[in-house]
Amino acid sequence: MKKGCKYGTHRVIEPEGVLPQPAKKISNDMEIFSNEILIDVIALNIDSASFTQIEEEAGHDVEKIKAKIKEIVAEKGKMQNPVTGSGGMLIGTVEKIGDDLVGKTDLKVGDKIATLVSLSLTPLRIDEIIDIKPDIDRVEIKGKAVLFESGIYAILPTDMSETLALAALDVAGAPAQVAKLVKPCQSVAILGSAGKSGMLCAYEAVKRVGPTGRVIGVVRNEKEKELLKRVSDKVRIVIADATKPMEVLNAVLAANDGNEVDVAINCVNVANTEMSTILPVKEFGIAYFFSMATAFTKAALGAEGVGKDITMIVGNGYTVDHAAITLEELRESAALREIFNELYL
Repeated sequence: MKKGCKYGTHRVIEPEGVLPQPAKKISNDMEIFSNEILIDVIALNIDSASFTQIEEEAGHDVEKIKAKIKEIVAEKGKMQNPVTGSGGMLIGTVEKIGDDLVGKTDLKVGDKIATLVSLSLTPLRIDEIIDIKPDIDRVEIKGKAVLFESGIYAILPTDMSETLALAALDVAGAPAQVAKLVKPCQSVAILGSAGKSGMLCAYEAVKRVGPTGRVIGVVRNEKEKELLKRVSDKVRIVIADATKPMEVLNAVLAANDGNEVDVAINCVNVANTEMSTILPVKEFGIAYFFSMATAFTKAALGAEGVGKDITMIVGNGYTVDHAAITLEELRESAALREIFNELYL
């Protein structure tokens, strides 16, 4: 076996010299290198922003969604939405481990895993799309994928269904980042707080701010408000359109006794919500953009335009122990687990 670059640059076809994620095309030849792992893929979880875009482009026609996903993978060698630039994650079983990784990884052939690196950089071959589940952004397939030496993963837990675990692991970076960023006594606003990542973030934020802090959940409608109430009765819930900055600002201020918040978390899956995240944040506060629909140029120029000296953080989908933190939330909270079982199984 030949040995490749630990970051997968040996797979890049176009343009040369870049990493797999920004590459236009990578090799999805499933003859693995000595420091790669071959995965027999069961399902893809397309990230929410990407699936929403594809679904709308396809007019909610399942066959057209299938065709678009096949087209992207055939063209790029990976599942990277050409509009959003994002991908998602997958679950599958370990089929083969490269010679150089034998004894250096805790994986063994037959283990069922979820990859915690984006599909936007993962070599993927789709042989057949078996089913599309639009309600949970899931695509069941027959196919193969490659995990690079640097690729992170989680062995699926045995105390919950794989679909439940995957639903949470798909957004594991968000609540784990909240665990790092949010401090006791702070005020936190979460946009899109009734979505998958938003609910996990709301639950984690309530834990972190403690009894003297405040968590404000921004949702779209009464239905989402009722859903978020089930997550925690300690969240102050407001209804506002995340694409309308002044509407969000006024709603958050009203819920926070007229004060701006220490931290704002963006978990929405639509575009043009940058300023709705920035405006409610106090001077020297933090705006965390987990949403892959974020245009970071808009965020940077927008903050400058309104004179906001705040720290803006790109939503890194990985932080240390993010899988463990997120799965533990489902173990701790019967309400979260019940909701996830209802919505994402």
